[in-house]
Amino acid sequence: MLNELDASLDALKLRKMREIVETELKTAQNKKPSYSAFLSGLLRQEVEDKRQRSIQSRVAQASLPDRWTLETYPFNLQTCISKKQHQELAELDFIARAENIVWMGGTGVGKTGLASSILLKALYSGRSGKLVKAQDLFDEFSASLADRSTQALLKRLSRVDVLLIDELGYVEPKPGQINNFFRLVENRYNKKPTLITTNLGYQEWPKFLGNGPMASALLRRLLHNCQTITFAKGVNLSKPKYAPPPPESQP
Repeated sequence: MLNELDASLDALKLRKMREIVETELKTAQNKKPSYSAFLSGLLRQEVEDKRQRSIQSRVAQASLPDRWTLETYPFNLQTCISKKQHQELAELDFIARAENIVWMGGTGVGKTGLASSILLKALYSGRSGKLVKAQDLFDEFSASLADRSTQALLKRLSRVDVLLIDELGYVEPKPGQINNFFRLVENRYNKKPTLITTNLGYQEWPKFLGNGPMASALLRRLLHNCQTITFAKGVNLSKPKYAPPPPESQP
């Protein structure tokens, strides 16, 4: 009977139930729960296992770096930014509002740590998400032009619930890359939130993008519904004494 049950659970891909059913049957012989309680307990563990595996898959696909979570981020060191504001962002209401968020500040102050911690909250809530370095994104745009896959790339990035573009401003993009960056922002405008970390003030974007009119149009869309978090000053967290702790599991 156990062999037949094991085969059936395997065929149905009920991995957790297959793993625990023998132990649960032995426990049931002693505790004698009702049929509905016994079945409900098995199903509850299967559902939770699938939820956890789905979360792990989304986190892996998001390409997040090993950085701080919101709970471990050293707000006591970076007093120039608001812990309360980030706790409110962690409630994820900005997703429904399709509200963009831009973290702006110098190198090493922890912009990526904060942005990725908010993205991680979104992933654990069941949303899809992706972190992409700005230079990698621009390189992907160039590659897509060569193999005519630009539309597929834009479609894939446009439908992600929360997209984080990291380190915008460190390498100047080429004209074709700028055009596709504008198209990506346009596609997500008022539909999906885009998170950006950058070392540039907004007044520097036209020079960085090398196209004044397009930069103005892009900024109008980006800032129409946007929170900007500025590191007016800040401790350099990339120094060894401020290294991030080991990644912690989320609830």
